[in-house]
Amino acid sequence: MLSVWWVWVAAGLALAIVEVVVPGYIFVGFAIGAVATGAAIGLGLPGSGWLVANPMNALLVFAVLSLASWLILRRSLGLRRGQSRRIHHDINQD
Repeated sequence: MLSVWWVWVAAGLALAIVEVVVPGYIFVGFAIGAVATGAAIGLGLPGSGWLVANPMNALLVFAVLSLASWLILRRSLGLRRGQSRRIHHDINQD
């Protein structure tokens, strides 16, 4: 089942929907990893035969792509070193 491309794409879309509900960029890395894994399997990239042969290989690619995308998003969207978040207005006041 893990070697079918549309399962990965559907899981990525489901994780993207969960990301909209749960703020904080927690699931977006997993969503990108799942869609990228589905695209690699579906497009039949050269050398991707080993990806379809064993479902554990697809899980490994998913884990690596998810980690890489999460780190890239954290670096580009996260706080810079030495910065801190400041709250200027409390929504419970007024």
